[in-house]
Amino acid sequence: MPFDFETVIDRRQTNSAKWHVKPHELPMWIADMDFKTAPAITAALKKRAEFGIFGYEEIPAAYYTAVANWWGQEHHFQLPTAWLLFCTGVVPAISSIVRKMTAVGDNVLVQAPVYNIFYHSIENNGRHSVSSDLQDRAGQYQIDFDDLAQKLADPLTTMMIVCNPHNPIGIVWSRATLQRIGELCLKYHVLLLADEIHCDLTLNGTQYTPVASLTAPVAANSISCISPSKTFNVAALHAATLVIPDETIRDRVSRGINNDELAEPNSFAIPGSIAAYQEGHAWLAALRTKLAANQRTLQTFIATNIPTITVIEAQATYLIWLDISQIATDATELATFIRQQTGLFLSAGDVYRGDGNHFLRLNLACPTSELMDGLQRLQAGIEAYQAK
Repeated sequence: MPFDFETVIDRRQTNSAKWHVKPHELPMWIADMDFKTAPAITAALKKRAEFGIFGYEEIPAAYYTAVANWWGQEHHFQLPTAWLLFCTGVVPAISSIVRKMTAVGDNVLVQAPVYNIFYHSIENNGRHSVSSDLQDRAGQYQIDFDDLAQKLADPLTTMMIVCNPHNPIGIVWSRATLQRIGELCLKYHVLLLADEIHCDLTLNGTQYTPVASLTAPVAANSISCISPSKTFNVAALHAATLVIPDETIRDRVSRGINNDELAEPNSFAIPGSIAAYQEGHAWLAALRTKLAANQRTLQTFIATNIPTITVIEAQATYLIWLDISQIATDATELATFIRQQTGLFLSAGDVYRGDGNHFLRLNLACPTSELMDGLQRLQAGIEAYQAK
């Protein structure tokens, strides 16, 4: 069955956070695709709406079975359903877990540049962000394991958040790398929290390794957060799953998300998620093909027309990390200039910290015509910036 990833859909005046922009502007910033979701999800939501009663709901066993079977089929690891908890979103879960599993004043370690909302979840809850910055080696990011070990060894460091696959860089961490991180966390008594929200969006045959599939001791010291939201563009359904192999940790996290009122679904979260996980395989395969094609289009365009930008090739996600260090020293200044000059709205990399001030983040999950419009605006903005 063919799926349509080329029709441009007008999302203005639809309460879209992404498209709350001026009439001439083109937003390519927030992680939100400009594609309609899988038809099976739409059908399930229509069926649920037609029922017409939207009272309090529980999580059926079918939800956990659908999640587990999806991981078995897509990622070759069958999640035990006993490990799973429903939550209303990955970010709310991370904030709740930080509150429940660490103490005020503790350090929570991240690997910058990384998803900026991690810092909110940590710092807004009275904890301290500590980063073992990823090292850019000629466009290939690497972990400085000596630095990582030193910072994990700090007695105040009680949690590490790993982004797997990594946003904004697009790295899919290997099993060996994740195992090494996990063993260091065990050695220094640091709980490992994995944000795996982009795990389904691997590109060009790259394989994602679930943290929960690592050796039993490492897995038992981990919590993973997964969701259909990025995969199927259904963030507003507010559905996520926490994968927690250890029963004691699972009980504590369950108490935390219940105290924070994050454990009850809305009427569409469960049927939408079940439909995604049971019937979304073909749609996801087509989406991956489209995203890979869009990345190739972007790479070719930039190499030909804006060679002063270096593209960090993404192994996963639809977010592209653009090195603009040959053009500007201030990513926010450049992003603001491009938006003012052309209407193209990109994310400035400094919000991700680390070396992000030399980067812009671009979302290419859109029809080809929209992507080309964005690339042409990017070229015009860079040329105007260099000419000023």
